Amino acid sequence: MVPSPPPASSARTREGVFFALACYGSWGMFPAFWKMVATVPPAEVLAHRILWSLLFVVFLIWRERRFDELRLLVNSKRRLLVLTASTLCISINWLVFIAAVSGGNVLEASMGYFLNPLINVALGVLVLKERLRPLQWLAVALAVVGVAEPMLIAGDQPPWLAILLAVSFGIYGLLRKQLPAVAPLTGLTIETGLMAPLALAYLIWRGMSGDPLFGGSPELAAALIAGGPVTALPLLWFAAAAMRLRYATLGFFQYVAPTGHFLLAVLAFGEVPGPHTMVTFACIWASIALYSLESWRHHTRSATEA
Repeated sequence: MVPSPPPASSARTREGVFFALACYGSWGMFPAFWKMVATVPPAEVLAHRILWSLLFVVFLIWRERRFDELRLLVNSKRRLLVLTASTLCISINWLVFIAAVSGGNVLEASMGYFLNPLINVALGVLVLKERLRPLQWLAVALAVVGVAEPMLIAGDQPPWLAILLAVSFGIYGLLRKQLPAVAPLTGLTIETGLMAPLALAYLIWRGMSGDPLFGGSPELAAALIAGGPVTALPLLWFAAAAMRLRYATLGFFQYVAPTGHFLLAVLAFGEVPGPHTMVTFACIWASIALYSLESWRHHTRSATEA
């Protein structure tokens, strides 16, 4: 007896899970990739990342014949203005992350991406005027305590790298939320295109100063060029996952990437978290768990009442 094929929705969900794991799993391994070019100055790595990403996405635009879609986007002043702002945010995010990896601060980068969902909540309250329920407020307060604890107890500096990563990516997401009709591929093409002139000018200046433009070795050159598809492909996988999964389901996968960062930092790069760092992580993890549990309970209750 031939088994009947699974329902289309079930197959679509499985595809979504595959794309989500591919996306967040690759982001979780990003530190291992950027560690290969740690000897190259972060600004130069960023410039290469921008230019090779642009070439890769333009190739995809050409292959899919989406130049008309791109032209309409360029002709919209409002959308172009929002994308210019999002370009600034993602440029800062990329540069800070590259600098964190090359500087041996992958643990702090991990903290930033664990903190990012809570920054999104804060931006939703402050900018979009969204309302939080009491337990959600408690979750946010717990995260704030975790970030402030090293400063208040030990007199340490704030985890600026983590804060910059979380805030820059949070604002980036908020800006892109204003453009729901803009596809990830065309949006990324515009963003890398806006960054490209500065990136090219920087590399030309480096070359005129006598510095090697590709790290000084074929291995580094190959890694820098590979940064284009390595940057673009996970974003496309994310878009494919978002089309197939409920947004709430997709949200659970976002912790795969910073978990990967944390494990790489401790197990592969030899970073040792101090006691105050672990207190910060513990508070953020507890905050995430509390917020997720409260959101799940509210969703379940609403579905039951409906």
